[in-house]
Amino acid sequence: MLPKPSAVVFAKDVEKLAAFYAATAGLARLETGTAHVVLDGEAMQLVVHGIPAAVAARIEIASPPLRRESTPIKLCLPVANLAAARRIASAHGGVIDPSANEWAARGFRACDGHDPEGNVVQFREPA
Repeated sequence: MLPKPSAVVFAKDVEKLAAFYAATAGLARLETGTAHVVLDGEAMQLVVHGIPAAVAARIEIASPPLRRESTPIKLCLPVANLAAARRIASAHGGVIDPSANEWAARGFRACDGHDPEGNVVQFREPA
């Protein structure tokens, strides 16, 4: 059996980002190490990995965080309900854009947002 697909998000605050993704995307905490948390979903895993302390010390996270849109990769995560995910994201320091920004394609409705460190994420509910 092949391993599940996974993605790695590098974080200044591993615990805060892990809590955001676990709550918003319904991922279960599978493993916690000294510098990472592995979150597990039905079809994928998400690893939240700490940035080395010397590098993290030079990174400023604004409050609220500024969106980091100039990266070549964007996570797209399934959620059961965008409206509920929007409330959960907000409670955990992130944002999912207003419902007016939602769009539909290939059997899902989607909306972009960002995690507590400004990484852009797209959330998708079944259409």
